[in-house]
Amino acid sequence: MATQTAEGPLEALGLQRGNDSDSAARWRGQPWHARLVDTLSSYLSLLLMAMLALGSWWLVKNTPLVDIPRVERPPTHEPDYTMRRFEIQRFTPEGMLRAQIEGDTLRHFPDTDTFEVDNPKIRAWAPEGGVTDASAKRALSNADASEVQLFGDARVTRVATATDEGLSFRGEFLHAFLKTERVRSNQPATFTRGDAVIRADAFDYDNIERIVELRGHVRATFPARRTARKPAT
Repeated sequence: MATQTAEGPLEALGLQRGNDSDSAARWRGQPWHARLVDTLSSYLSLLLMAMLALGSWWLVKNTPLVDIPRVERPPTHEPDYTMRRFEIQRFTPEGMLRAQIEGDTLRHFPDTDTFEVDNPKIRAWAPEGGVTDASAKRALSNADASEVQLFGDARVTRVATATDEGLSFRGEFLHAFLKTERVRSNQPATFTRGDAVIRADAFDYDNIERIVELRGHVRATFPARRTARKPAT
């Protein structure tokens, strides 16, 4: 198990790192433990941003339904309504697109007051223009989307740009707690940034305290530091 506290605040949920052409060189020049913290903080903060985009689900619950007389009966774990081939968009007060969520089928279960989505695909735009994509085979959310889980081939990617290598996450399970800003998984996860790769059997990330806890076998591979060549004499 490895525990490390990130140094310094993250900006805009970690999506403003690497905006200039010198950031990659500065990052490679850091000690390995500093690069580990910087890399994981960026990854897991962008995971939170993607999960926050799922907060739009509550709009579905408040979508007006046709007022049809119903017979009162004890709730069962069967959906009371579904949406197929749906797409939900979330905009800023200024009218800018902030997040887009689509999926094959969305189901609401009245007994647990939860939402389930098949093959969810999420795209979120950060204020400075960075793009984050997320997908999985299945997503599960509670009523107010404060707790979201991704199941099966879960992927979260910050799209690379001309000045940023981009970030990516792959795993079979993700559990996000949006009110407390925590992301965790009890299953193996792989994080990639350029040539850097970090693998862990499980992890817990606290975005408020900036603490990353890696559990089980932790393996990290970083590109070799680039040292300046001495001028020929």
